[in-house]
Amino acid sequence: MLTGPGGALRVVVVHWNQAEACLGTVARFGDREVPVRVTVVDNASEPDSLAVLRKGLDELRVGWATGPDGIELVEHPVNAGFGPGANVGLRRFLGDPDDGEWVALAPHDVDPHPGCLGAVLDAVAGQPMAGLACADVGDGMVPVIDPYFGGMAVPAPGPPPDPSHLPRWEDVDYPHGTLMFLRRATLDEVGVFDERYFSYCEEAELALRARRAGWTVGLVRGARVQNLHLGSSVARVDHLQTRNTLLLVQEMSGWYHAWIRSCITLWQVGRGLARPASRPPVFDAAARLRGLRDFWLRRFGPPPA
Repeated sequence: MLTGPGGALRVVVVHWNQAEACLGTVARFGDREVPVRVTVVDNASEPDSLAVLRKGLDELRVGWATGPDGIELVEHPVNAGFGPGANVGLRRFLGDPDDGEWVALAPHDVDPHPGCLGAVLDAVAGQPMAGLACADVGDGMVPVIDPYFGGMAVPAPGPPPDPSHLPRWEDVDYPHGTLMFLRRATLDEVGVFDERYFSYCEEAELALRARRAGWTVGLVRGARVQNLHLGSSVARVDHLQTRNTLLLVQEMSGWYHAWIRSCITLWQVGRGLARPASRPPVFDAAARLRGLRDFWLRRFGPPPA
């Protein structure tokens, strides 16, 4: 049974201080081809944002396709990050054996295009060892895990896919976090997200565990989803990506690879300071160096203020 009672798919949405965006996301999930039951996990939002979220979810419950109990709000006492916040919802899903075999996971600012949910469920139904999957953000890229650079996206090989052959399952190293699908049996076997990561790289680390256990991971090409807002600061993102990439590389490939990756990071910082035109869109020299320091000091979890 892919879904739960009444064919409803459990969807976990992780929210922090973007109530209007979250309400729009929940409404879009409720207006698609697959009935859903939504668990919103609030990561200790500011009181005003949380009040807007509570009120808006109460209004959405009226006439909700799977009934008023089809939307629940779980108020987490701390901002634990995306992965730990997701774990709150995933553990609730795992605690209900009647809630189906698959759960979807998204941040608070996504738009699953019409047909997306049904296409992913159809695709995983044809893959008996599918453990993790994701929808397609439409960038034509493939998520891979490199032994020195960690999780990254590279251009898909070959010509663009024939639209008449979409949607289709495509094996990848890890699912991107815009809209993930996770199998109950896989989570039962390998566990949920590693909470040291806080945000970024946690989906790649989970995929490593799943693939080592014999599960496959796929992207459903043509099942479109869109991320609508990118609100985190560059410094926070660069710090977390630097620190967590090093942790992922060390866990996957060992300390030698982590040392080489650290040297590459120092070279990237020096080049970015000397040649500003060479900087990537996400670049903050001080934050990147703090991420490097925190990895070697084994400081994980929430980033510094």
